[in-house]
Amino acid sequence: MLTETLIEDPNWQQIDFPDLAETASRAVLGHLDLDPEHFEIAILACDDARIATLNADFRGKPQPTNVLSWPEEDLSAQIAGQPPEEPPTGGDEAQPLGDIAIAFGTCQREAEDQNKRFDAHVTHLVVHGVLHLLGYDHIRDKDATVMEAHERAILGKLGISDPYRDESGD
Repeated sequence: MLTETLIEDPNWQQIDFPDLAETASRAVLGHLDLDPEHFEIAILACDDARIATLNADFRGKPQPTNVLSWPEEDLSAQIAGQPPEEPPTGGDEAQPLGDIAIAFGTCQREAEDQNKRFDAHVTHLVVHGVLHLLGYDHIRDKDATVMEAHERAILGKLGISDPYRDESGD
């Protein structure tokens, strides 16, 4: 298994979150030509209160958010728009890429507000979090363009429509 999931909020049992997380994470690594057998990711499926605490502790923002990630190593590109560094592999043991936390309540509200299937939205956020672990970011415009292109391609392979397309017709 690439992912190890810890489900703290029983609401996550409405979907097969461990399978969803594994599938989404493997899709990211496969898209980037990385062997999932060389890596491991820990994912916490929590509630809004827990993620608000984590967000306050690590980002100084004491409110819930949808997903947080903590890369094992900073692989980010120094030049905007360039790919990040390759994650290290070594030996017979899987190397940790980092940790992800995802909040049920926030994800559910966002899916409803954006008229998206809950499982599709959660898949997008897991893909997003894994890309962060691999050094992708969206702070600089050029980096956001690269990251979003990967998200679109990965989700498309999983049969999920473009999460950035405005479906309201505006």
